[in-house]
Amino acid sequence: MIVLANDGISESGIELLKDAGITVLDSRVSPEHLSNFINENKVDVLLVRSATQVREKLIDDCPHLKIVGRGGIGMDNIDVEYAIDKGLYLINTPTASCKSVAELVFAHFFSLARFLHESNRLMPLEGETHFDALKKSFHKASELSGKTLGVIGMGNIGMEVIKIGISLGMKILAYNRTPRSRTVEINFFDGQSLNFQIKSVNLNEVLENADFISLNTGKTDHYLIDTKELAIMKNGAFLVNTARGGGVNEVAMIDALESGKLAGAALDVFEKEPTPEVEILMHPGMSLSPHVGGNTMDAQNRIGEELAKQIIKLKDQL
Repeated sequence: MIVLANDGISESGIELLKDAGITVLDSRVSPEHLSNFINENKVDVLLVRSATQVREKLIDDCPHLKIVGRGGIGMDNIDVEYAIDKGLYLINTPTASCKSVAELVFAHFFSLARFLHESNRLMPLEGETHFDALKKSFHKASELSGKTLGVIGMGNIGMEVIKIGISLGMKILAYNRTPRSRTVEINFFDGQSLNFQIKSVNLNEVLENADFISLNTGKTDHYLIDTKELAIMKNGAFLVNTARGGGVNEVAMIDALESGKLAGAALDVFEKEPTPEVEILMHPGMSLSPHVGGNTMDAQNRIGEELAKQIIKLKDQL
């Protein structure tokens, strides 16, 4: 069996595959040459992240292909139903990067609440000449402990966000499109663990009461946070979107920042990715990152290993 990891794979994943007698091609092949490369090298398995697109034409052009694997949760860059109709096995890693994304949510929350996003821009420029003025301008900071965390989406990432919120002493309000109740287990360093039951509430209750709101949903065909939802939020709330570009109406979000309705907002995903609007990039109320939610070494190792184990399991069935 031959595997092409076109968007890369961790060394730990490569080692697992090699130990199982599977050949790994860790190449980066451009879209216009990908089908030829797959056919010429008799590739059985194509592994991708978010960069490589697996569309109908590629599937038709590569009849030897047996498995398509996505390192991550969403499979927006793969024509899933068409691939299944063509007899391909599809695999992904829905939980491998959840902790990494959840930690990024709170990295943005802390950055916004303590003005780190802005002070990191201004200190190199004005720290030597206007130190006292900067200190004064950043004095209205907020703690997260004791505040209310609103989580929109109770999937795997949303539950990891809730875990961190509970650990920080935050009150939890969660919304899910399909009402649900889930148990959160938090494990401690000394072997102890505690369980918390989280039951979803309606969206308006989350928006009206949450001080910090995290968007953790799958792809949608409409804004989950638009002008109406922003108007319902508490004055001075913080909003973070690490889910999908298009989940938040970015124009309405900027208006809410300008009016003071939002105290701060953060985006790891954008409506016009990979060329976000300049107004977003330059706004002092924004904490920004370039779609790196799952990009930690820890997550990459888990992704590579999970993909490898699934491929090895399928190997004997093909």
